[in-house]
Amino acid sequence: MRTSPITEAETEAPQARAEGAVGRPKIQEERRRFKRMDVSLSGRFMVEDTKEYPCEVFNMSPGGMAVKAPFCPRVGERVISYIEQLGGLDGTVARTFDGGFAVEFKISARKRERIANVLTWYSSEDHNIEDRVHERFAPRIAAQKLILPTGTVSDCRVIDVSLSGASIATRLRPELESLVVLGRLRGRVVRHHDQGFAIEFVEVQDPDNLARTFG
Repeated sequence: MRTSPITEAETEAPQARAEGAVGRPKIQEERRRFKRMDVSLSGRFMVEDTKEYPCEVFNMSPGGMAVKAPFCPRVGERVISYIEQLGGLDGTVARTFDGGFAVEFKISARKRERIANVLTWYSSEDHNIEDRVHERFAPRIAAQKLILPTGTVSDCRVIDVSLSGASIATRLRPELESLVVLGRLRGRVVRHHDQGFAIEFVEVQDPDNLARTFG
């Protein structure tokens, strides 16, 4: 069984491969746009039966990623991943290999652009391991109001918060990628957990603004 990292060509959509058979420059353009690089990002993924598993991304581009994991879904299965710095990522399994699998993303252009920006930062020489994730802290004002996409307002408790997102304790489970408002901050649901769910703020917050909301 193959153990080497996948190539971008192996995670391209069938349509893209078909276009490449007619116009070679199209493939070259896409490969330049979705250049892969080695990374080390931890996260979790959920398969179609809603079971969650830990994973580590070791190779990534805006078009897909290769992960090491204790469980390999079947080829073609949908997986929803939550990866540090990037939040929720939707995709399908393109292939499996010894100790992991490759995912082809099914995400918006906005999310692809964010991945490209993170990878550009990751490859720079002036970042360090402490900069990878915004520091989380337990808020002084944990009791907050939560507004769901339906307009329903509910009480919740903020477990921890950072400049880029928050973990919320509640019995509610909004759909992944749905928009909610926590206090005065808008965010997208990126992961469900035992106590509730996690959100990724639409914009990275200013520390002073975060302090006004959470103390």
